[in-house]
Amino acid sequence: MSEKQLSLPVEGMTCASCASHVGRSLRKVPGVRDALVNLATERALITFTDDAVPLPKLVQAVENAGYDVPVETLVLPIGGMTCASCVSHVERALQRLAGVEKAAVNLATEKATVSFVPGIVGLEDLKKAVADVGYEVLTLEGETATEDEVDLAERKMQSSRFRMRVAWAFTIPIIFWMFAEMFFGIVWPNALVYNLSMIVLALPVLFWIGRSTYRSASIAVRHGHANMDTLIALGTGVSLLTGPASFFSPIANYAGVAAMIMAFHLTGRYVEETAKGRASQAIRKLLELGAKTARVLREGQEVEIAIEEVQVGDIMVVRPGEKIPTDGAVVSGISAVDESMATGESMPVTKHPGDEVIGATLNQEGLLKVEATKIGKDTFLSQVIKLVEQCQGSKVPIQEFADRVTGVFVPIVIGVALLSLLAWLLLPNVMGNFVNIGAFLPWVNPNLGILTLALVSMVAVLVIACPCALGLATPTALMVGSGMGAEHGILIRSGEAIQTIKDIKIVIFDKTGTITKGKPDVTDVVPAAGIDPNILLQAAAEAEAGSEHPLGRSIVNRAQADGLTLAEPEGFQAIRGKGVEAKFADRHLLVGSRRLMADNGIDTASLESTLIRLEKEAKTAMLVAIDRQLVGVIAVADTMKEDSVVAIQELRHMGLQTAMITGDNQRTAAAIAREAGIDHVLAEVLPDGKVAEVQKLQGQYGLVAFVGDGINDAPALTQANVGIAIGTGTDIAIEASDITLVRGELTGVVEAINLSRFTFRKIRQNLFWAFFYNVAMIPLAVIGWMHPVLAEIAMATSSITVVTNANRLRKEDIRPSYLRATSTAPAPAADSVPRTAEVTA
Repeated sequence: MSEKQLSLPVEGMTCASCASHVGRSLRKVPGVRDALVNLATERALITFTDDAVPLPKLVQAVENAGYDVPVETLVLPIGGMTCASCVSHVERALQRLAGVEKAAVNLATEKATVSFVPGIVGLEDLKKAVADVGYEVLTLEGETATEDEVDLAERKMQSSRFRMRVAWAFTIPIIFWMFAEMFFGIVWPNALVYNLSMIVLALPVLFWIGRSTYRSASIAVRHGHANMDTLIALGTGVSLLTGPASFFSPIANYAGVAAMIMAFHLTGRYVEETAKGRASQAIRKLLELGAKTARVLREGQEVEIAIEEVQVGDIMVVRPGEKIPTDGAVVSGISAVDESMATGESMPVTKHPGDEVIGATLNQEGLLKVEATKIGKDTFLSQVIKLVEQCQGSKVPIQEFADRVTGVFVPIVIGVALLSLLAWLLLPNVMGNFVNIGAFLPWVNPNLGILTLALVSMVAVLVIACPCALGLATPTALMVGSGMGAEHGILIRSGEAIQTIKDIKIVIFDKTGTITKGKPDVTDVVPAAGIDPNILLQAAAEAEAGSEHPLGRSIVNRAQADGLTLAEPEGFQAIRGKGVEAKFADRHLLVGSRRLMADNGIDTASLESTLIRLEKEAKTAMLVAIDRQLVGVIAVADTMKEDSVVAIQELRHMGLQTAMITGDNQRTAAAIAREAGIDHVLAEVLPDGKVAEVQKLQGQYGLVAFVGDGINDAPALTQANVGIAIGTGTDIAIEASDITLVRGELTGVVEAINLSRFTFRKIRQNLFWAFFYNVAMIPLAVIGWMHPVLAEIAMATSSITVVTNANRLRKEDIRPSYLRATSTAPAPAADSVPRTAEVTA
């Protein structure tokens, strides 16, 4: 058995021990014979047998060792695809490349989302792989690529409309002519002219207007596979040949039927393109939101420039009624800003100097001067478009079965059509009985010759089979669902998240910044005996001056508001889950929990009753020590978000369990849980312990969603079956999540689950009808009960039905039930019966 080698880049190695560890991990992968890791080149040379080891397994082995393989993702617009079989061929071609980790092709968006390892494979390799199976990667360059794609979609729709209209211009005379012959027996002016006219009128429909169908079919055949257009080309081709054959054989002339099949096929394509355009209008809407120009200050003068010319650091002048050109921070001015395009929230938000603003949001009242902080592809709007495209380019797990079917669908249909022809020719009496039974149908004519009936049956099988419906069933619903999510401030990263979140059993919330506002205030300053309250507050603030934690910042803000002077520490350390330590030339400060004090040998018994009282009031109490002497307690309270209680209650009504995870002590955590209506409380959990708690709940309940916003939440977001990040949180948490809530409100969790359930319901409906249609219709075509024209109408209708059904998703209201009941009704109050949360330390 021959061997193959692959050179895999590895990031994060710092010494020979790292290289050895990576090598050991790779050699454990089944099929890998050896792995030589070079620290200098940061690459692993992997030797494996002919049974190629899937790249994802190698990447996973490197990640299991604690290192990374750089993986890039490209979204490639693909030209030439016409059906689900095309999707299957393109996917397989891309996945065969050595450096490709994953490839998903979406028929509705006509794009391939490819994850690959740079250095092993590149863009040119991807283009070649696509070209080798008869398709092409459409090159779109620069910032306006997505806009170009929208223009391309519009041009395709106009082109399909033109082809449909011209096809019917030739086909309508055929229909009137054929109907006169079928229903009144009138062959005008005579049989020769009639038969010739059928052929002459059909030729431009097939070979001028329908030439793209034949070209697609021929390309597919040249590359050794078949697609939907192959079926149409075969069906119309055979029908057309009956025209000349009718002059010297007893075969009926179906040349006119060939034109009708093509006309209905092109009509289906046009309606399909239009419906797909409606399904993808979310991105079009987002693109239209962006400002085209900006007024910036250059040398003290206002200058209007194109949005592409804005640079980071430019001061933009935004007047009332104008869009904020790009993401930035308010330098001067106070105004209300309508952020509904980003958050779905209709109420404007007041912005002051220092506040961040989002590009494309609308300034309503005052004059603002805004410093540009993000431009181009780094802006919020660009990231939203990227996330929506990423979700639309992904696949839902339920689609895997449909993909396997479409991969072999067309060859099987061609086989069934040939078997149908043979059955009619070899068993004419048996098959004729079926036609006699179906004679009650006006289009079934038992008096036709066996050869004509055999050809009619074969053509009907070819044109009625519809892999398009199977290929469009999932991606169109996903397109609409992800677009609806974006409109409601719910950004979904992948289709898998849509399928998973509908089945979750428990939602875990981080406390600070998720259930609560994350902006706590100092409520109590309790000094120890003989200690001045200002000395206590000043010491705590000086210790927390270097902290980024919201609790620490609240203490610093209180001290500054009280006019206290704060010294800069010489040394500062944040001790995760316990508190902070600060060192000065003349003293040593500690601020934090009982555990921090115990670690430093400080007795807290004298303030224990104060701590208990404050904790029962749901306040976070922090002990303060100067030179290892306890000087008092400072309490900070973080208020609940306005919608936390009603959102958590709504989740309970939906049959879900809820849990809260926090580093707070049991008393404080239990008090907040009672107020919020939480079922389970995980208290005194250090940041490193969040993943273990998520795993524990996964073992108890099954599928788990985790909602958080901080850096410490990123591992837990990744561990959960669905990670939901609060959009106002840090970038790292958003990157680690499956779903991002732009508004930062917990009702977004309810809306995300509702959206998932509605979207998945449409996906199931679409897949059912797509499968049911093919299973029911193909046998009817075999036994001669389907006229080829009706077969083509049914085929086109099946695709249109699937896409139209997906678009009906827009009518669903994903808001919480109390908002759906009435837009003016007050939110429901918390349960009148007090609830006792299960508290776990």
